[in-house]
Amino acid sequence: MEFVLKEENGFSYIDEGEGEVLLLLHGLMGALSNWDKVIEEFRSEYRVIIPILPIYDLPLLTTGVKSLAKFVHKFVKHKKLKDVTLLGNSLGGHVALIYVLAHPGVVKALVLTGSSGLYENAFGGTFPRRGSYDFVKEKVEFTFYDPEIASKELVDDVFRIINDRHSVIRILAMAKSAIRHNMKNDLHKITIPVSLIWGKNDKITPPEVAVEFSEELPDVELHWIDKCGHAPMMERPEEFNALLKGFLEKVKIRV
Repeated sequence: MEFVLKEENGFSYIDEGEGEVLLLLHGLMGALSNWDKVIEEFRSEYRVIIPILPIYDLPLLTTGVKSLAKFVHKFVKHKKLKDVTLLGNSLGGHVALIYVLAHPGVVKALVLTGSSGLYENAFGGTFPRRGSYDFVKEKVEFTFYDPEIASKELVDDVFRIINDRHSVIRILAMAKSAIRHNMKNDLHKITIPVSLIWGKNDKITPPEVAVEFSEELPDVELHWIDKCGHAPMMERPEEFNALLKGFLEKVKIRV
């Protein structure tokens, strides 16, 4: 990755560009590189920041979506960020929703793509068998419409994570926490503008999840990307960036 990973006060993060802040939150096994094309596209006009979420570093008893939202707030306070546009993919979207509800004055707009928070079919309903590389490969491919997106490097990363006992226990705890913490009854309280950018072929948070989000959120727009799975910013970056750009311009006009 060409972007510099900064280390400061216990935080690891990417911070590129200047201007209004786009704060990006990755998913359960998502890497910072998932957002490469977003950084490339927007760093000339925005300050694009991606903190590494401490999914594998929290004490087991506090491993959960609420703890990640608290971590995000510590990071936001440390960096003195304000008027943030928050983007979240998968588990990162779930954390973003919790964060917005807890700290409504910090975030001016929200973008969710393949977000959990209502329902998710993680790993196609089964957790990968440790030690079986082919099984892991198949489940990583499940994330995308085009299985070729699941590069060897990506599969290797996931295989390494789930074969580390320390990490896999926390992944399971985080997944359970996400399922328990259903957002349906709280979505009506989120009154900032929200853009849902969803893969039409997402098998992990299927299209009906996006529809339900759009029905519950008061100020929302829903966009579909065809031939696209659970991570549109990776699989269809040009379409994703075009939709994101349109939303950001609308938000600027409104503010």
